Amino acid sequence: MSAIDIILVVLKLAGSLAIFLFAMKLMSEGLQKFAGSKLRHILTRITGKPLSGILAGTGVTAIIQSSTATTVMAVGFAGAGLLTLAGAIAVVMGANIGTTVTAWIITIFGLGGSDSADKVPLMPMIIGAISLFFIFSKKDKMQYLGQTVMGLSLLILGLGLMGDSVPPLNEDVAHSIASLGQWGYWSVLLFIVVGAILCIILQTSSAMTAVILLMASQGWIDFPTSMALVIGQNLGTTLTAQVVAMTTGTTGKRTARAHLVFNVVGAIIFLIPFYPICDAVMAISERLDTLFPSIPLIPLAITVFHTLFNVVTTIILAFFIPQIVKLVEWMVPDKKTDEGEEEFRLTYLEPNLLSTAELNLQSAKGEIEEFSKRVLRMYTFLPGLRTAEDDTEFDAIMERIAKYEGITDRMELEITKFLTRVGSGDVSQHASERISAMLRIIDNLESIGDTIYQIAMTRKNKREDAVHFDAGLNANLAHMSELVEKALEIMDGNLHDYDHVDLDAAYAAEHEINAFRDRLRAQHLDALKLGVYDYSIGNAYSSLYAQYEKLGDYVINVSEAIDPSRKHIED
Repeated sequence: MSAIDIILVVLKLAGSLAIFLFAMKLMSEGLQKFAGSKLRHILTRITGKPLSGILAGTGVTAIIQSSTATTVMAVGFAGAGLLTLAGAIAVVMGANIGTTVTAWIITIFGLGGSDSADKVPLMPMIIGAISLFFIFSKKDKMQYLGQTVMGLSLLILGLGLMGDSVPPLNEDVAHSIASLGQWGYWSVLLFIVVGAILCIILQTSSAMTAVILLMASQGWIDFPTSMALVIGQNLGTTLTAQVVAMTTGTTGKRTARAHLVFNVVGAIIFLIPFYPICDAVMAISERLDTLFPSIPLIPLAITVFHTLFNVVTTIILAFFIPQIVKLVEWMVPDKKTDEGEEEFRLTYLEPNLLSTAELNLQSAKGEIEEFSKRVLRMYTFLPGLRTAEDDTEFDAIMERIAKYEGITDRMELEITKFLTRVGSGDVSQHASERISAMLRIIDNLESIGDTIYQIAMTRKNKREDAVHFDAGLNANLAHMSELVEKALEIMDGNLHDYDHVDLDAAYAAEHEINAFRDRLRAQHLDALKLGVYDYSIGNAYSSLYAQYEKLGDYVINVSEAIDPSRKHIED
């Protein structure tokens, strides 16, 4: 082949691979949008039994065609307390089984669904024509279904183009490849490494699966080599997850390590009796070949092996989930500073990881819950300012509050940037409304942090000016603080489940705060008239109870942003 011929072959392969990857993205996005918010309900109903998590992970991944998306949802739910780490690991195991559906789609429709003698492949054309009935529908759900069907059509077309782009195997190349497989287990290990590297380069196990199937169907590689590449692909996809997990919190890192443990153990299980397994899988595939006569035997056998690898590994390791939990907890220990959680970090937001708004919003929801926990933690520092025995203790508490205030500012900025990027894409009406609600929530959470800091600064100024409250004023402010803390806890609870917001409790808490504020304001005005305390005391006192009431306003704004249907105005 001349240099120009080689360049043309490479361009054809690259172009057909691009169509295939775009088709996978289109199909996955369509499925995720079509499934919508029901995905999270499937995962959050998981019981403590491993089987429920495995089935949920398998089902969700089979639906949305993205094991990464399923894994990220599991990580987010585990971090939010909706799933245990053991439950998240079970879901990830199921996701490995669910991702084999992609291999079956490629094998059945891509390799066995059209006559290679046709100049124009018939199968993708028919499927593409079917998608037109849905794409032009006025209903969003139907449009998403049409997007999915069109993605399947392009996937088959791209796979066919990839097959047509692979040049005939000449004798020299065949001899070179064959020579690499003459070293027994060393050859198997070599191709495992090659499979892992190629999967990391392609950044998608689905594309790597397609490449392996095409190489086998064209006679470039034999079945043992294909099996080794599949094992390597499974290892390679876990390495990609490790890189992604570097930006997550402890739960995300542990889940990624569990994914690595799963595939490493699976590789060991299948490597020890490697060649007997080759014979067994081929025997099974020969029987299945009667059901799929149009599919080449070796690609069918590869798909069977891919499925067996994940199913058998899951069945074995499902009995050892508690031990895997202990192992990954040892691999990724808890990292706590002396001051607790006073370091800025984003736990759930992983830019460009998920492809649809619905699943990105699950990550944002988890981050907002973390945001709420931060402001509640920040609020618990305030009583210490009144009871501090000396300036050193007081200054230490002020420093912690100031540090948290800076964290709330940065969390608002990062979550806003993330939501803005999500909202700029193709989002449904429901997702658009949810994004708007989340933006209002984080704005008010940041305002809560600012108000807590303002209360702390008022306390600091009062201390520096040697202004002292009597027991009655301190008791009033302590009760006001308790009322606001109760409202904060109700707000935090509402942020965990947007579908079951307790607005009655939120409004009752706000009413108590406003009523007590009115009572304190009336008493304060009477006290000033009677000269019970001087102006400096009165000014500090009125500033504090007014700031607490203002903080309560931001708190109720959060619950109303989640469910604006009953929003009302109360002075």
